[in-house]
Amino acid sequence: MINVIKYDMTEEDARFFADYFKKLGWHKPLSQFEAYIAEAEQGIRTNLVAISNELPVGYLTILWESDHPYFQERHIPEVKDLNVFPAERGKGFGKALLQAAEKCVFERSKTVGLGVGLTFDYGVAQMLYVKQGYIPNGEGATSYHAPLEHGKACPIDDDLVLWMVKELDDVAN
Repeated sequence: MINVIKYDMTEEDARFFADYFKKLGWHKPLSQFEAYIAEAEQGIRTNLVAISNELPVGYLTILWESDHPYFQERHIPEVKDLNVFPAERGKGFGKALLQAAEKCVFERSKTVGLGVGLTFDYGVAQMLYVKQGYIPNGEGATSYHAPLEHGKACPIDDDLVLWMVKELDDVAN
């Protein structure tokens, strides 16, 4: 059960996330979360945290000026790094975080974007984004932000991405 979505990430949350992901063997060091907090203080990023039973169970960030060229050119804020603890998936936390992010973005932009990896690891996220109304932005898959060319090889890694957008005309309702 979702208790709350917080519109900030504390140092305590950061330590909790770093410790949790370290136990999973994922590379999400404390320095990453500290950078998110510092960027939020500078107005570069907004961090949302899902809380259940008084403990963090997931988070996402909104990067107000995306580093992806398509989004930069169009001034589209980007939802980044949506993560819900594996044991908490399927309970609505990802959807709640995404909807809260959309409401937050709607105050500044009528469009939001995100990138999703193309490997099996991202399958649940791919389905979530489609169910929530995100559509491909039309540039196809990219690798390290560069469009893929027919017949060219690229690494199959976290930087093989499909970029998606959503118009936020009715998010405020």
